[in-house]
Amino acid sequence: MPLFKLGTTHIPHRKNTADSMPLRMPPPAEVLIPMVQHIGAPAAPTVKEGDFVYLGQKIGEAGSYVSAPIHSSVSGTVKKLETLMRTDGRTVPAIRIASDGLMTPDPSITVPVPTDFESFSAAVRESGAVGLGGAGFPTSVKLDAEKKGLIRTVIINGAECEPYITSDTQTMLNDGADIYDGMMLLKRFISAEEFFIGIEKNKPKCIEKMRMLFAEEENADVSVVALPSTYPQGGEKILIYNLTGREVPEGKLPADVGCLVLNVTTLAFIGRYFRTGMPLVEKCVTVDGSAVLHPKNLIVPIGTPIDAVFEYAGGVSEDLGKVLYGGPMMGLAICKTSDPILKTTNAITALKAKDALPKPTTPCIHCGRCVAACPMRLNPTQFSKALRLPADDMMELLKSTKLGLCIECGCCSFVCPAGRPLVENNRIAKAKFKAHLSANPVAVKNQKA
Repeated sequence: MPLFKLGTTHIPHRKNTADSMPLRMPPPAEVLIPMVQHIGAPAAPTVKEGDFVYLGQKIGEAGSYVSAPIHSSVSGTVKKLETLMRTDGRTVPAIRIASDGLMTPDPSITVPVPTDFESFSAAVRESGAVGLGGAGFPTSVKLDAEKKGLIRTVIINGAECEPYITSDTQTMLNDGADIYDGMMLLKRFISAEEFFIGIEKNKPKCIEKMRMLFAEEENADVSVVALPSTYPQGGEKILIYNLTGREVPEGKLPADVGCLVLNVTTLAFIGRYFRTGMPLVEKCVTVDGSAVLHPKNLIVPIGTPIDAVFEYAGGVSEDLGKVLYGGPMMGLAICKTSDPILKTTNAITALKAKDALPKPTTPCIHCGRCVAACPMRLNPTQFSKALRLPADDMMELLKSTKLGLCIECGCCSFVCPAGRPLVENNRIAKAKFKAHLSANPVAVKNQKA
């Protein structure tokens, strides 16, 4: 039986902005730029209060190997070094910059000219590139699998299966030259045998555009694959399986099965960076949801307050109930609309109060719908059961349930007739299991074995 099964959970697409060409938003009065916009260690601030900074100037140095530098998205004056509470409750250092409205580029910016893999990877790291589909994994760290000779297949993720979000769609429709240049750089410096671009079938214009882009004979190793429009098609493990037939084991990475997976907007940024030298300072963001009066796509300076984005987009309804980073399935709710746009923000979804209300929670009736809906063939009720057990019994059960395979896609919660907080339970279970492994080195060794 194949590991992944899609199509049992029918999520509405709601791609209202699929034909909305992005509008460039002018610089806001000020930006708040967190030093953590990636998986890994925080960047260390390299500026102080009162400093003048240019657009594209590095203001945060990568804090470790798994980290990424941070650049100013405006020109102006550093107003304050402060802390920001993230959606996960953690506080992180952040830099508040008052914009001068001029967007003056850093005069030290130069176009990188890579000559080998090392210089290519180093330039990607300096660009601040991370997974722009929302994961935020530093791109240069992914590329380093090339040093070990692991990468046989490059996969570009253009599935964009989450409801509402169309920012990747607009990248594919409007930034074809950047995507092409990015792909040529990968073909030059990554010794892969095959290259895939996976796009859901509900984006026929994107499929046509990408196939035309790579139609030349010298790109015969680039395949543009039309995937079924079934959520969560864009999940990394699912995308790898559906394009290559390979399964990523629990606790392993795509490189362990010979794959490098990049979001299509990440690829486009890489292509643009090696042409202009401008690091990652802006994002294409879909602004949509039942509370958004005029849904659209915007190109927004990173660090822009969400309420400024709403204002420029045309406002939200008075009965605003919830605002999410991302879409309604995997997005994270924010506690205040002064929070900033991040590198990983591909959408802001605003819902009316009536649409933001959770389902009434009732006892589990053991109907099995969550099991049938799970694309990873897991049993979410087991994670919930584990959380009610004593610590040792909890860890034993979690270890046996393959908790690490959960991709938090939200299908289980979406179909649950009892309104159980299954995704939240899965996240709590993961956190507890991770803490247990961190406190028990022997358990980590046994887990890997």
